[in-house]
Amino acid sequence: MSRTVGIIAEYNPFHNGHYYHMQKAKQEANADYCVAIISGNFTQRGETSIVNKWVKAYMAICGGADLVIELPTVYSVSSAENFASGAIKILDSLNIVDSLAFGAEANDLATLNNIANVLYDEPRGYTNILNHELKKGISYPAARENAIMMYLNDIKRYANVLNNPNNILGVEYLKALKIQKSPIRPIMIKRQKVYYNDKHIVDDFASATGIRNLLKRKEYSELRKVVPRSTYQTLGQQAKRGELILGLEKYEKEIIYTLRKMSISDIADLPDVSEGLENAIKNAANNYNNLSDLINSIKSKRYTQTRIQRILIYALLGINKKIMDTSKKITPYVRILGFNQNGKNLLSEITMKNPKINMITSVKKYIDQNKNKQLAEMLDIDIFATNVYTLGYEYESKANLDFTNKMIITN
Repeated sequence: MSRTVGIIAEYNPFHNGHYYHMQKAKQEANADYCVAIISGNFTQRGETSIVNKWVKAYMAICGGADLVIELPTVYSVSSAENFASGAIKILDSLNIVDSLAFGAEANDLATLNNIANVLYDEPRGYTNILNHELKKGISYPAARENAIMMYLNDIKRYANVLNNPNNILGVEYLKALKIQKSPIRPIMIKRQKVYYNDKHIVDDFASATGIRNLLKRKEYSELRKVVPRSTYQTLGQQAKRGELILGLEKYEKEIIYTLRKMSISDIADLPDVSEGLENAIKNAANNYNNLSDLINSIKSKRYTQTRIQRILIYALLGINKKIMDTSKKITPYVRILGFNQNGKNLLSEITMKNPKINMITSVKKYIDQNKNKQLAEMLDIDIFATNVYTLGYEYESKANLDFTNKMIITN
């Protein structure tokens, strides 16, 4: 009987570390197939994808994925909790995934699982400590980390665990599996040589952040060392086409225009906006005309730069609190971006086991047949996100690519 491993990723872009992770995942899971759930044109860290979602799907398939599914935009630009929840709900709904392999900086799975248990159960002792920490005026992530260390009474083991983005996502994947009561088995793969925000190269490994910096500086000889050949060639082609989006600043004027047009109550209705933050955002939008100054004037100990950037993306894409709350209550559709021959077999298995699954292989056909208003609203945001994304292209910036771009199909 065949086995399938799931991976949740941003692949921004797909690099040697991702290739290592995918091969190790298949090995550890003893898997014949790999399903990748990837974020679309905007990412969880409050950034843009440097290439569009179809190009990311192609790079992932070249790197070893058999089937690539888009994580809907509402989840892909969410907090780590909702990002993980949306992706796990999709993997679980397929009914063919045996295990989930994720990368982390932690030394063992048990450390992350102990934290996930606390966040899942939310015992009163923990919530009391958390509330006490929040009253100090520090950010929620910092307060949560302090509360975890104190509640589990092991500072040495849990110190700095929740300082690393991949550990945070790992904990949220584990928690989401518990909430879904999913039979999917978690597998943790320790990150190799470089961490998420590292800007230096170690052997043939670099972080996605480091690689984006290489692209910004046009250091292509260094880039060649740290990405698979297929990624290197694809990024070169995208650069020639003027379709590399190297940062959120590409949409600087659109974001400031949107914020100036919005009322303070509209801004207050954006996810992650609370405690009067809307006033600071409105004031910054009225007084600055570049993204860097705007963000720097808003961020604080309580509100991190990543959180501010996510809020700016919510504004840009028209995502409000109601839409975000809805995403937490429903199971998303399964939007297929691409597959190889193995992936084609997986699709047959998925549809056989789940005749009623909400699967999208043609956006137009799905829109014509779908009767679920909540899923329709979610798909509208995906379509609009692509339309906004192409505004950053250097030459052609056509809209409606979700209707005209075909799935990536390889042999």
